[in-house]
Amino acid sequence: MSMAKSQVGKAYFELVDYMEAAQAFNLARRASPYSLEGMDIYSTVLYHLKEDMKLSYLAQELIATDRLAPQSWCAMGNCYSLQKDHETALKNFQRAVQQDSKFAYAHTLCGHEYVSLEDYESGIRSYQTALRVDDRHYNAWYGLGMVYLRQEKFEFSEHHFHMAFEINPCSSVIMSYLGIALHALKRSEEALMMMERAILADRKNPLPMYQKANILMSLEMLDEALEVLEELKEYAPRESSVYALMGKIYKSRNMHAQAMLHFGLALDLKPSATDVATIKAEIEKLHIPDEIEDSL
Repeated sequence: MSMAKSQVGKAYFELVDYMEAAQAFNLARRASPYSLEGMDIYSTVLYHLKEDMKLSYLAQELIATDRLAPQSWCAMGNCYSLQKDHETALKNFQRAVQQDSKFAYAHTLCGHEYVSLEDYESGIRSYQTALRVDDRHYNAWYGLGMVYLRQEKFEFSEHHFHMAFEINPCSSVIMSYLGIALHALKRSEEALMMMERAILADRKNPLPMYQKANILMSLEMLDEALEVLEELKEYAPRESSVYALMGKIYKSRNMHAQAMLHFGLALDLKPSATDVATIKAEIEKLHIPDEIEDSL
């Protein structure tokens, strides 16, 4: 019973349906409180749901059950990662690797922490080690894709996201990032098709809809881009990047009042410092005609 529920939890995790995954793992845990099967994945699910109390409780219970199991240290690492203490998280994931060097997921979690600490070379090495242990470990292919995307090595990025997609064709997140890499390679038609698939795979994920609008804008299909963003506003009403992109589209149409309104709404939603700087720069450019701006 516990094993079956744990497998159901993993399946929902692969679909990026964390709420359903958490329920399935919770049932598995009740059925068999001392089983460690899938508990590393359960801890990642709780991490994504930002359930810090439940995650902390799970990690402590697993350590009490078996201090020598990699799953226990993965859960503890996820605890610290959620608190943004990436160095302590990394030490816990390394401890999981020490308990079982053939535990692929622990290597991948080390990779994620190295990337959070901006040590990309060590991140790449951890992901590659995970793949030597298990070449169907799609999380490591995805991790490598993310590093290469950050480094703007788009050919590499596309290849690694594609490998992750081949293994897990159901994740809207993997599809979205594969689409982003394709768009960066100027393969916009393929990128659009991938975003469509990602939207169908998970209506609740705002990323592919936003990226679809981004691609349409770059193809100068402005009406279609605005249509997508209007729909996205219903799903993600507090996402400042949606309003900022709408502002950019209105600006490119010389609809300055509408652009100003949307940039203002974007700033009201407390975006990150980098986004604030970008939006303010766009507002300043509103007073400069595009032809002059292009020549600056």
